Amino acid sequence: MGRLEGKIAWITGAGSGIGAATARRFASEGAIVAVNDLNVAGGNQLVKQIQEAGGQAEFFLGSVTDIAKVQEIVQTLVAKYGRLDLLVNNAGVLRDAMMAKMTEEQWDTVIDTHLKGSWLCARAALEQMKIQGSGVITNTSSTSARGNIGQANYAAAKAGIWGLTKTLALEYGKYGIRVNAIAPGFIETPMTDQIPDMLRERAISSIPLRRIGQPEDVANLHLFLASDEAAYITGQIIYVDGGVKI
Repeated sequence: MGRLEGKIAWITGAGSGIGAATARRFASEGAIVAVNDLNVAGGNQLVKQIQEAGGQAEFFLGSVTDIAKVQEIVQTLVAKYGRLDLLVNNAGVLRDAMMAKMTEEQWDTVIDTHLKGSWLCARAALEQMKIQGSGVITNTSSTSARGNIGQANYAAAKAGIWGLTKTLALEYGKYGIRVNAIAPGFIETPMTDQIPDMLRERAISSIPLRRIGQPEDVANLHLFLASDEAAYITGQIIYVDGGVKI
Protein backbone atom coordinates (compact mmCIF):
# COMPACT_ATOMS: atom_id res chain seq x y z
CA MET A 1 0.00 0.00 0.00
CA GLY A 2 1.39 3.38 -1.05
CA ARG A 3 2.11 6.22 1.34
CA LEU A 4 -0.57 8.37 -0.35
CA GLU A 5 -3.08 5.62 -1.06
CA GLY A 6 -6.44 7.12 -2.04
CA LYS A 7 -5.36 10.72 -1.42
CA ILE A 8 -6.63 13.38 -3.82
CA ALA A 9 -3.73 15.59 -4.92
CA TRP A 10 -3.83 18.82 -6.94
CA ILE A 11 -0.48 19.80 -8.46
CA THR A 12 -0.10 23.09 -10.31
CA GLY A 13 2.51 23.56 -13.01
CA ALA A 14 2.56 19.79 -13.40
CA GLY A 15 3.09 19.68 -17.15
CA SER A 16 6.88 19.47 -16.86
CA GLY A 17 9.87 19.65 -14.54
CA ILE A 18 9.40 19.42 -10.79
CA GLY A 19 5.60 19.38 -11.05
CA ALA A 20 5.61 16.43 -13.44
CA ALA A 21 8.12 14.51 -11.32
CA THR A 22 6.00 15.14 -8.23
CA ALA A 23 2.83 14.01 -10.00
CA ARG A 24 4.50 10.76 -11.05
CA ARG A 25 5.85 10.21 -7.54
CA PHE A 26 2.47 10.85 -5.89
CA ALA A 27 0.68 8.57 -8.34
CA SER A 28 3.23 5.81 -7.74
CA GLU A 29 2.35 6.00 -4.04
CA GLY A 30 -1.39 5.65 -4.66
CA ALA A 31 -2.60 9.25 -4.96
CA ILE A 32 -5.22 10.31 -7.49
CA VAL A 33 -3.54 13.28 -9.18
CA ALA A 34 -5.08 16.40 -10.71
CA VAL A 35 -2.45 17.56 -13.19
CA ASN A 36 -2.94 21.32 -13.62
CA ASP A 37 -1.06 23.33 -16.25
CA LEU A 38 -1.39 25.62 -19.27
CA ASN A 39 0.76 23.17 -21.22
CA VAL A 40 -1.91 20.94 -22.74
CA ALA A 41 0.48 18.61 -24.57
CA GLY A 42 2.75 18.16 -21.56
CA GLY A 43 -0.16 17.70 -19.18
CA ASN A 44 -1.93 15.12 -21.28
CA GLN A 45 1.31 13.24 -21.95
CA LEU A 46 1.98 13.06 -18.22
CA VAL A 47 -1.52 11.78 -17.49
CA LYS A 48 -1.01 9.07 -20.12
CA GLN A 49 2.33 8.08 -18.58
CA ILE A 50 0.81 7.84 -15.12
CA GLN A 51 -2.14 5.78 -16.34
CA GLU A 52 0.10 3.43 -18.34
CA ALA A 53 2.11 2.88 -15.15
CA GLY A 54 -1.08 1.87 -13.34
CA GLY A 55 -1.76 5.19 -11.60
CA GLN A 56 -4.71 7.56 -11.65
CA ALA A 57 -4.52 11.10 -13.03
CA GLU A 58 -6.61 13.69 -14.83
CA PHE A 59 -5.57 16.85 -16.66
CA PHE A 60 -6.99 20.25 -15.75
CA LEU A 61 -6.28 23.17 -18.07
CA GLY A 62 -6.14 26.52 -16.31
CA SER A 63 -4.05 29.36 -14.94
CA VAL A 64 -3.42 29.69 -11.21
CA THR A 65 -4.06 33.42 -11.63
CA ASP A 66 -7.65 32.78 -12.76
CA ILE A 67 -9.76 32.71 -9.60
CA ALA A 68 -12.79 31.23 -11.36
CA LYS A 69 -10.73 28.38 -12.83
CA VAL A 70 -9.02 27.71 -9.50
CA GLN A 71 -12.36 27.41 -7.73
CA GLU A 72 -13.74 25.27 -10.54
CA ILE A 73 -10.89 22.76 -10.17
CA VAL A 74 -11.52 22.38 -6.45
CA GLN A 75 -15.28 22.09 -6.94
CA THR A 76 -14.80 19.45 -9.64
CA LEU A 77 -12.47 17.36 -7.47
CA VAL A 78 -14.74 17.57 -4.44
CA ALA A 79 -17.82 16.71 -6.50
CA LYS A 80 -16.05 13.66 -7.96
CA TYR A 81 -14.07 12.40 -4.97
CA GLY A 82 -15.67 14.10 -1.96
CA ARG A 83 -12.42 15.65 -0.73
CA LEU A 84 -9.10 17.32 -1.50
CA ASP A 85 -6.15 16.11 0.54
CA LEU A 86 -3.03 17.59 -1.01
CA LEU A 87 -2.09 20.78 -2.85
CA VAL A 88 1.34 21.37 -4.35
CA ASN A 89 1.71 24.99 -5.45
CA ASN A 90 4.35 24.62 -8.14
CA ALA A 91 3.31 26.77 -11.13
CA GLY A 92 5.90 29.34 -12.10
CA VAL A 93 7.42 31.51 -14.81
CA LEU A 94 10.58 33.55 -15.31
CA ARG A 95 10.78 37.11 -16.61
CA ASP A 96 14.36 38.00 -15.68
CA ALA A 97 15.74 41.50 -16.10
CA MET A 98 17.97 43.90 -14.24
CA MET A 99 15.96 46.25 -12.05
CA ALA A 100 16.50 49.32 -14.24
CA LYS A 101 15.19 47.45 -17.29
CA MET A 102 12.42 45.40 -15.69
CA THR A 103 8.99 46.28 -17.05
CA GLU A 104 5.75 46.43 -15.12
CA GLU A 105 4.51 43.48 -17.17
CA GLN A 106 7.54 41.40 -16.18
CA TRP A 107 7.04 42.27 -12.52
CA ASP A 108 3.29 41.61 -12.50
CA THR A 109 3.49 38.33 -14.42
CA VAL A 110 5.97 36.78 -12.01
CA ILE A 111 4.34 38.11 -8.82
CA ASP A 112 0.88 37.09 -10.00
CA THR A 113 1.90 33.57 -11.04
CA HIS A 114 4.10 32.64 -8.10
CA LEU A 115 2.72 34.58 -5.15
CA LYS A 116 -0.87 35.48 -5.99
CA GLY A 117 -1.34 32.12 -7.69
CA SER A 118 -0.17 30.27 -4.59
CA TRP A 119 -2.50 32.36 -2.45
CA LEU A 120 -5.51 31.79 -4.72
CA CYS A 121 -4.98 28.02 -4.90
CA ALA A 122 -4.31 27.73 -1.19
CA ARG A 123 -7.40 29.75 -0.34
CA ALA A 124 -9.60 27.53 -2.51
CA ALA A 125 -8.07 24.31 -1.15
CA LEU A 126 -8.17 25.42 2.49
CA GLU A 127 -11.91 25.98 2.36
CA GLN A 128 -12.41 22.27 1.66
CA MET A 129 -9.57 21.10 3.90
CA LYS A 130 -11.04 22.98 6.83
CA ILE A 131 -14.36 21.16 6.33
CA GLN A 132 -12.51 17.83 6.29
CA GLY A 133 -10.33 18.69 9.25
CA SER A 134 -7.22 17.60 7.37
CA GLY A 135 -4.97 18.48 4.45
CA VAL A 136 -1.45 19.29 3.36
CA ILE A 137 -0.22 22.21 1.27
CA THR A 138 3.33 22.45 0.02
CA ASN A 139 4.35 25.72 -1.61
CA THR A 140 7.34 26.24 -3.89
CA SER A 141 9.81 28.89 -2.86
CA SER A 142 13.45 29.09 -4.01
CA THR A 143 16.96 29.79 -2.80
CA SER A 144 16.51 32.99 -4.85
CA ALA A 145 14.23 34.24 -2.07
CA ARG A 146 17.44 35.47 -0.47
CA GLY A 147 18.07 37.65 -3.53
CA ASN A 148 19.47 37.03 -6.99
CA ILE A 149 20.84 39.41 -9.61
CA GLY A 150 18.35 40.04 -12.41
CA GLN A 151 15.48 38.47 -10.49
CA ALA A 152 13.96 41.18 -8.31
CA ASN A 153 10.46 39.99 -9.31
CA TYR A 154 11.20 36.28 -8.78
CA ALA A 155 13.08 36.82 -5.51
CA ALA A 156 10.30 39.01 -4.13
CA ALA A 157 7.64 36.43 -5.06
CA LYS A 158 9.59 33.53 -3.58
CA ALA A 159 10.32 35.46 -0.38
CA GLY A 160 6.63 36.29 -0.16
CA ILE A 161 5.86 32.57 -0.30
CA TRP A 162 7.93 32.11 2.87
CA GLY A 163 5.65 34.54 4.71
CA LEU A 164 2.51 33.06 3.16
CA THR A 165 3.56 29.55 4.19
CA LYS A 166 4.32 30.41 7.79
CA THR A 167 1.13 32.44 8.18
CA LEU A 168 -1.11 29.71 6.77
CA ALA A 169 0.60 27.14 9.02
CA LEU A 170 -0.22 29.31 12.03
CA GLU A 171 -3.81 29.98 10.99
CA TYR A 172 -4.80 26.47 9.92
CA GLY A 173 -2.85 24.15 12.21
CA LYS A 174 -5.82 23.97 14.59
CA TYR A 175 -7.86 22.43 11.76
CA GLY A 176 -5.38 19.59 11.23
CA ILE A 177 -3.85 21.21 8.15
CA ARG A 178 -0.11 21.37 7.54
CA VAL A 179 1.56 23.97 5.31
CA ASN A 180 5.24 23.89 4.34
CA ALA A 181 7.44 25.18 1.54
CA ILE A 182 10.34 23.76 -0.43
CA ALA A 183 13.13 26.04 -1.63
CA PRO A 184 14.92 24.36 -4.54
CA GLY A 185 18.29 25.51 -5.74
CA PHE A 186 19.62 24.83 -9.23
CA ILE A 187 17.33 22.08 -10.59
CA GLU A 188 17.34 20.68 -14.14
CA THR A 189 14.01 21.97 -15.54
CA PRO A 190 12.75 23.65 -18.73
CA MET A 191 13.19 27.01 -16.96
CA THR A 192 16.86 26.43 -16.08
CA ASP A 193 17.54 25.09 -19.59
CA GLN A 194 17.57 28.76 -20.64
CA ILE A 195 20.75 29.42 -18.65
CA PRO A 196 23.95 29.76 -20.76
CA ASP A 197 26.52 26.95 -20.44
CA MET A 198 29.15 29.23 -18.88
CA LEU A 199 26.76 30.23 -16.08
CA ARG A 200 25.71 26.61 -15.59
CA GLU A 201 29.31 25.52 -15.05
CA ARG A 202 29.89 28.39 -12.65
CA ALA A 203 26.77 27.42 -10.72
CA ILE A 204 27.82 23.76 -10.49
CA SER A 205 31.23 24.75 -9.11
CA SER A 206 29.48 26.59 -6.25
CA ILE A 207 27.37 23.57 -5.24
CA PRO A 208 29.00 21.40 -2.53
CA LEU A 209 27.55 18.22 -4.07
CA ARG A 210 28.95 19.32 -7.46
CA ARG A 211 25.89 18.55 -9.53
CA ILE A 212 22.67 20.12 -10.70
CA GLY A 213 19.63 18.82 -8.87
CA GLN A 214 17.05 16.69 -10.65
CA PRO A 215 13.26 17.19 -10.45
CA GLU A 216 13.06 13.86 -8.61
CA ASP A 217 15.24 15.27 -5.82
CA VAL A 218 12.50 17.78 -5.09
CA ALA A 219 9.64 15.36 -5.76
CA ASN A 220 10.97 13.02 -3.08
CA LEU A 221 10.69 15.79 -0.49
CA HIS A 222 7.20 16.69 -1.71
CA LEU A 223 6.22 13.07 -1.12
CA PHE A 224 7.65 13.02 2.39
CA LEU A 225 5.92 16.27 3.39
CA ALA A 226 2.61 15.04 1.96
CA SER A 227 2.81 11.74 3.82
CA ASP A 228 1.92 10.86 7.39
CA GLU A 229 5.64 10.51 8.09
CA ALA A 230 5.73 14.33 8.24
CA ALA A 231 2.68 14.58 10.50
CA TYR A 232 4.42 16.90 12.99
CA ILE A 233 6.09 19.18 10.45
CA THR A 234 4.45 22.49 9.50
CA GLY A 235 5.47 26.07 8.81
CA GLN A 236 8.90 25.05 7.54
CA ILE A 237 10.98 26.23 4.59
CA ILE A 238 13.21 23.35 3.49
CA TYR A 239 16.10 23.75 1.04
CA VAL A 240 16.85 21.26 -1.73
CA ASP A 241 20.00 22.82 -3.14
CA GLY A 242 22.94 20.46 -2.85
CA GLY A 243 24.30 22.32 0.15
CA VAL A 244 24.59 25.84 -1.26
CA LYS A 245 22.82 27.46 1.70
CA ILE A 246 24.54 25.51 4.47
